[in-house]
Amino acid sequence: MLYHTLTGPADAPVVLLLHGLGSSADDWAQQTPALVARYRVLAVDLPAHHRSPRPRGACSVERMAAIVDALLETLGIMRAHVVGLSLGGCVALALALGAPTRVRSLVVVNGFARLRPAGLREAVRGAGRVALAVAAPMSVVAAYVAREMFPRPEHAALRRAAVERLAANPRRHYLASLAAILRFDVRHRLGEIRCPTLIVAGDHDRTVPFAAKELLAESIPGAHLRVMADSGHVSPLDQATAFNRLLAEHLDRVEALGEDSTVIPKRK
Repeated sequence: MLYHTLTGPADAPVVLLLHGLGSSADDWAQQTPALVARYRVLAVDLPAHHRSPRPRGACSVERMAAIVDALLETLGIMRAHVVGLSLGGCVALALALGAPTRVRSLVVVNGFARLRPAGLREAVRGAGRVALAVAAPMSVVAAYVAREMFPRPEHAALRRAAVERLAANPRRHYLASLAAILRFDVRHRLGEIRCPTLIVAGDHDRTVPFAAKELLAESIPGAHLRVMADSGHVSPLDQATAFNRLLAEHLDRVEALGEDSTVIPKRK
């Protein structure tokens, strides 16, 4: 079974939190306290991440989503608001497509339907990251990725925590998950998503092109795109207060529409 934490009132609506590549449920340390008064918060370590085992066989985003769905079934959770960051956003999309009745609403943070570089510079940076993941010690990979995620001096504590989490990954697990990301492509199915959807984009994200987030917002019926100012790839950490406010607004709107809510009309 996936490692998970489940906190909050037993009869409250469930919010499922899905972390990014190479990280863990600990990514959400600044969101859980803000949610638990009104929601039951489920945070997981995705398959092959930190405290969760790697499943046998091929690794794919869709398989990760199926394993998360099985956990929800085991816990007796019929529906959940699903919030995913980066890789977690891809898993959230796959869950909404593979088990649509399970997803009450969807929040995709700096995620994508298909990951492709925006230009030559980004392609070179991406190729360098893959090369490091293949050949360098995981401590070196972790330091490189953490600097990309949290480049500012005031991010030092976040950077140290990211290095610790990333370096703890066995290389084979990290590479399997990275390959799953590079194979992921659900562009042709985005129109099937019918739950209320919020797309969150950090305006300084150097990992996922803004165009990939625009595509999500344009292709998912009724989806809302919100840009986080002065934020990079890990918006729930580098702009936690603003992100928590945005997430609370989304959840409140969906809850106000009732259990059978589908697409939220876009504001004019």
